[in-house]
Amino acid sequence: MSYTNEQLWQRFQQHYTEFPTLGLALDISRMNFPDDYFIHMAEPMHRAFAEMAELERGAIANPDEQRMVGHYWLRNSALAPTPEIRRDIESALNAVKVFAGEVHKGVVRGAGGKFKQLLVIGIGGSALGPQFIAHALGQPGKDKLRPFFFDNTDPDGMDRVLAQISRKLDQTLVVVISKSGGTKETRNGMLEAKAAYEGAGLKFEQHTVAVTGNGSELDQYATANGWIRRFPMWDWIGGRTSVLSAVGLLPAALQGIKVDKLLAGAKACDKQTRKTDVKANPAALLALMWFHAGNGKGSKDMVVLPYKDRLELFSKYLQQLIMESLGKEFDLSGSVVNQGIAVYGNKGSTDQHAYVQQLREGVHNFFATFIEVLRDRSGDGAPFAVEPNVTSGDYLQGFFLGTRTALYEKERESVTLTVGEVSPFTVGMLIALYERAVGLYASLVNINAYHQPGVEAGKKAAGAVLALQLKVTDYLAEKRGHALTSAQIASGIGAHDGFETVFKVLEHLAANPGRGVTKTPGTTPFDATYAAA
Repeated sequence: MSYTNEQLWQRFQQHYTEFPTLGLALDISRMNFPDDYFIHMAEPMHRAFAEMAELERGAIANPDEQRMVGHYWLRNSALAPTPEIRRDIESALNAVKVFAGEVHKGVVRGAGGKFKQLLVIGIGGSALGPQFIAHALGQPGKDKLRPFFFDNTDPDGMDRVLAQISRKLDQTLVVVISKSGGTKETRNGMLEAKAAYEGAGLKFEQHTVAVTGNGSELDQYATANGWIRRFPMWDWIGGRTSVLSAVGLLPAALQGIKVDKLLAGAKACDKQTRKTDVKANPAALLALMWFHAGNGKGSKDMVVLPYKDRLELFSKYLQQLIMESLGKEFDLSGSVVNQGIAVYGNKGSTDQHAYVQQLREGVHNFFATFIEVLRDRSGDGAPFAVEPNVTSGDYLQGFFLGTRTALYEKERESVTLTVGEVSPFTVGMLIALYERAVGLYASLVNINAYHQPGVEAGKKAAGAVLALQLKVTDYLAEKRGHALTSAQIASGIGAHDGFETVFKVLEHLAANPGRGVTKTPGTTPFDATYAAA
C-alpha cells in the first residue's frame, strides 16, 4: 500500500508521537498497518501488559530455570520484590561509584601508577553492552580510562589489543566479566591477559577485578588469587539485559561516563513504557510494528540504521538482545513455532554506499528502523559550513530523509526514532526502550524471551569437539612415526560419526606451529596424511 504525499502527511500527523520526558519522538506512519490494527491487537496487548507487570513484581518469568527477571529493578531498586534484592542493587551501585572514584584519584593504582587504560574481558552480553556504551559516550583524549576489549577467543584479536595497550600495561586495569565464571571464551581471555602481564614482569592480580556471580568459578579464583575487587551479578539478570548492572556500569564509570544519567534515562523510559495506553507507550508501538511487519512470525528482517557514528554499535547490541531473546523453537505451550526477528545494520550514511541499493530494489524481506539524532556535534561553537549555509550535519540529515523516501517509494516500510542528542540519558533510555519492546513482543508471540537453549547447545557441541581433539592428539602420539589420513585417525579413535570434525581438527592443528602435528599433502585433501611432530 502506498499513499499520496497529502495522505502521507496526514498519516504522519496521526502516527508521529513525541515523548518529551524521554527526549524521544517515534514515527510509525510509514508502516502500512490497517486502520483497525490497534483495535484488533488490543486484547493481545492487554495480556502482554499484564504479563510484564507480573514480571516486574517478581513472578517467575523464566520457567525453564525457575528464575525471576529483574533488569527493570536495576534502575529503580524500590521495585525489587524483596528488601534483600533492593539492598544488593543499591550496594552494588555504590560500590561501583566508590571504586571508580578511587581509581580516578589514584588510591587504587597499578604497578606503573594511576590507571590510564581499561581492558574489559567478556563475551556476548558481558561485552556488547559495555562496548556500545563506551563507543556511544566515550570522549577520546578526555576519558578517565581509555577502554579496550577482549570479546572473543580469537588469539590474533587478543594480540592486536595487547599490541595497543602493552606500553602502558602497568597502568591498565582489567575487568573480567562472567556470571557463571565458566564461560570458556572469557576464561581464555583472562589467561591470555595474565600471561601478558606476567611476561612483562607484572602481577596480574594487582591489576584485575571481577564481575561475577557469588561463589562462581571466577569468584573463587579471584578470591584465591587476591584480585583487587569483586562486583556482583545475580541469577535474576540475563547477560543480554545486564548492561545496567555492574557489567556495564563499572566499565562506564571507570571510563568517566555519568552512570546516574544512564540509569535515569532507563528509569524514565520504564515509567513511560508501563503505560497501558498503547499510543502513549513507545515500546508497545515498537512491539506492534514488529508484529505487523513480520506477521507475528518474524518473516521480515529488522534493518537498524542509526544516522550517527556514536550509535554504530547499537545494531550489534540489538542483534543479541532481540535475536537471542526472540529466536526460539518452541513457544510456552511446547509447540514448535521457530520464532525470531533477524537484526542487522550499519550506520548512515555509510549504508548509502553499502546495501541501500538492495534495500530499495532487491529482495523485499525487511523493514527498516531509522534513528535520527538532531544535534550534530557537542559544543556551542559556530557550525562549520561545507557549502554556503550547509554543514556536514545537514548532509547527514539529507541522506537520512532521502534514503527513507527512496525506500518508501518502493513500499519498504520503516520506523523512525528521533532523539535530541547522544547523551548518557539518551543511551539509557534506548536500552530500556528495546528491552521493554522485546518483552512485550515475546508475550504477543507466546515465547520465553529470557532463556537461550540454543546457546547452551552450541557450548556443549564445542566441548565435544575439544574432547575429540584431545583423542586425536593422544592417538597421533601413540602412533608416532606413522603418517595417517584423517579417515584412518577417525576410525582409530572410534569417531565413526565425526570424520568431518576430525578432518577439520587436523587441518587446524597442522596450520599452527608448535601444535605437534605435521601434514603431508596428498593427491586429494582427503589423501593427505598427518603425524605427530
